[in-house]
Amino acid sequence: MSKNHEPEAPARKAIDWPLMKNNISRADLDTVIELLNQDDPVLTQSKNVRAFEREWSEWLKVKHSVFVNSGSSANLVTMAALKELNGSGEVIVPAITWVSDIASVLWCGFKPVFVDVDPRTLGMDNEQVLERLGPQTRAVFLTYVLGFNALGQELLTELERRSIPLIEDVCESHGATFQRRKLGTFGLASNFSFYYAHHLSTIEGGMVCTNNADFYETVRMFRSHGLVRELESPSRKREFWDEYPDLNPEFIFAYSGLNVRGTEINAVIGRSQLKRLDDNVNQRTENLRLFLDHLNPEVYQTDFVLEGSSNYALTLILKKPDEALCRRVMACLRENGIECRRGTAGGGNQVRQPYLRKIVGPEAWRRFPHADHVHFFGFYIGNYPSLERDKILSLSELLNAVASSRVRSVLAAAPRELE
Repeated sequence: MSKNHEPEAPARKAIDWPLMKNNISRADLDTVIELLNQDDPVLTQSKNVRAFEREWSEWLKVKHSVFVNSGSSANLVTMAALKELNGSGEVIVPAITWVSDIASVLWCGFKPVFVDVDPRTLGMDNEQVLERLGPQTRAVFLTYVLGFNALGQELLTELERRSIPLIEDVCESHGATFQRRKLGTFGLASNFSFYYAHHLSTIEGGMVCTNNADFYETVRMFRSHGLVRELESPSRKREFWDEYPDLNPEFIFAYSGLNVRGTEINAVIGRSQLKRLDDNVNQRTENLRLFLDHLNPEVYQTDFVLEGSSNYALTLILKKPDEALCRRVMACLRENGIECRRGTAGGGNQVRQPYLRKIVGPEAWRRFPHADHVHFFGFYIGNYPSLERDKILSLSELLNAVASSRVRSVLAAAPRELE
């Protein structure tokens, strides 16, 4: 048979790797059915919400937790409580984070002060944070990006010395640790997200955690319209009743609060998922280690600080700026059915976003070169406990091949529209 009539090689089968997979199991759904099968079940915030808050506090090892309807709401009521207790001023924030962190700072009237990220943790560069502390600093809002710990002892010591609160965003990092202690237990408050495909999911939901009784009570009121009846402290309730005798005790609004309550359905799912959270955390971290161990360290960043990691998504960052290689990587991922997000957490450098350009100026992104590198040459790829080991190894092999000189000429013509 002539060469012109040779049969074509079969097309390579796509790996089919979605960015997220539903983290809700059959067992979780059965708990919902059991709730709904009760005679006249209460579905709004009730005893299951309280039980979930208590069980989560025990797992995290904090005194108080407040369940809300999203991680973004957790950010918002945390910032609202911070302003009520500490007043206005500046909040130090990272250039790479989710929009709701910055939005909560802005909505509550604080001035955001941005710092660049540490390339090995993707969290705030601790040295830059220390440089930017000042008399107007009301908090440091630290995001643990994609499961990496970004906390250092020097920062903790200085914040304690200056009595500046640390607020921890642990939305992508459930179970991550520093000095063998869970992140979310070091600051005045910490926020968690239970969104679809997070380490623990309640469909939608979030948690505010704290060891400070005053902060806890303030968050409880902000969660539910600012109502005094949400207070747990009888003495504090009595203070409000005595101060405002002209008001119905059931309808005293201490603050212009919100309604960000969770439901019983969300709570029973969370309680069910909490039983397997530790196993899920361990599997996610093992997946990340396998991925990084098989990537070419000359081309891709592999030296992340993994001690205490609780990985949310596989982290893929080009070691050096290389637009041509970046296009080939995106083409490879797309051709093999591997969904990704460019820029990693939150879409990359937040100060490039329209809502911030009006505040920090159109050229502010230049001050954050590490965040900007991740913005253009960083990606995250889905990671979940059910992810097959063979897929991770196949992906590593594909990425290494894309970067090798043997296939460079073949893939150099990747379509420009992928940029």
